[in-house]
Amino acid sequence: MAHPVLAIDSQEAIQKRAQVHLLPCRIHHDGDINPINTYWNPSEGQDQVKTAYLRGRKLHGKAVKLPEGYYGSVVEKSEPKKSEEPKEMTDNVEILEEPENQLEIGAMQGKATFEELMVWNHEILANSSEDPYLRGMEEWISFAEQIHSYTSDKPSDK
Repeated sequence: MAHPVLAIDSQEAIQKRAQVHLLPCRIHHDGDINPINTYWNPSEGQDQVKTAYLRGRKLHGKAVKLPEGYYGSVVEKSEPKKSEEPKEMTDNVEILEEPENQLEIGAMQGKATFEELMVWNHEILANSSEDPYLRGMEEWISFAEQIHSYTSDKPSDK
């Protein structure tokens, strides 16, 4: 069976900016919580370190800016768009495909973008040497820059 393909609609038209928080826990709720201040009310201390309490646990937060030229996207699962094939090509043609060879196509719809995120941790600030999400983000960006960079292999004339 082939791996599913993920299609994400263009992010160019999205004007909404999101405030993204990476928490060291799972919250089994998806939806609005009003008023949010009842559950989440971070305060900023010295050195731009934020402190918040979630279910009695003290969390320390640090803002992490994405590198220049990068942005994050908040996406939501949506129904894949049906591709319309021209009628003249499909009249009188029987297409036989084996179900196990068909690609699974999932679709995502962009809701907002962000250029920084707050990374929260218990008792200490998150840093890239210990936090797997920060380390993964830095390694992925470094890897992406390396595979998309072009080097000149031409010998120099001297």
